[in-house]
Amino acid sequence: MPELKQSQNGYVKTSLHNNIATVEFFHPQSNSMPGKLLEELALEITKAGNNKHIHVIVLRSAGDKAFCAGASFDELKAIKNEEEGTRFFSGFAHVINAMRNCPKFILARIQGKCVGGGVGLAAAADYTFALTGADVKLSELAIGIGPFVIGPAVERKIGLSAFTQLAVDANNWHSAEWAKEKGLYAALHPTLEDMDAAVKKLSETLASSNPEAMAEMKKMFWKGTEHWNELLPERAAISGRLVLSDFTKDAIAKFSNRSK
Repeated sequence: MPELKQSQNGYVKTSLHNNIATVEFFHPQSNSMPGKLLEELALEITKAGNNKHIHVIVLRSAGDKAFCAGASFDELKAIKNEEEGTRFFSGFAHVINAMRNCPKFILARIQGKCVGGGVGLAAAADYTFALTGADVKLSELAIGIGPFVIGPAVERKIGLSAFTQLAVDANNWHSAEWAKEKGLYAALHPTLEDMDAAVKKLSETLASSNPEAMAEMKKMFWKGTEHWNELLPERAAISGRLVLSDFTKDAIAKFSNRSK
């Protein structure tokens, strides 16, 4: 019974092998992210970053379909005031800042489509592998909000022009090939076997590399983002306010009805 409950509520778990930490998350609703999972994911990444026995982190989700469907619609519908809204969207801010502040390289394994916050996770990773068909979409505007919290991470990775295309064209998918061309994905693979072999090869190489050198490189890669500890929570407050609008409530209700 406890295992069933865990499966229904989702999970975040970390495994360690040969200085490689694999952080895996799961939620039965297309790996969407309720507040509890966001909190646990930020904590696991922070713990892995502080563990001297870990040299590199692989971030992945369970299953062979969607990598991450973004924010939990059940929790979005349940938000009653700005404080609750800000708290929920701050969960994404905490995860992105945990990834940014982590002194270890984070390799993301993207086996399926990314929506909203899932695109943010792919962008905040230091190196992202993806499977052909792992298309991306920033759907936030379609429900009356915007990609405010994840925006800085996505813009940093693919540039303002490509980020604008994703954010404005909120109803349509952009292909995995487009994401690779724009720099969101570092490598694109035709099969899961090919992708997992590539993830294994690079993670094992990094696991035997100098941790101090990689930590210094990570500081270099993320230079200029030091203000994100303040910026991302400020962005979360914008989403927390907008999610209470009549437009957004109606849009979320319509989406929920279509998905039933």
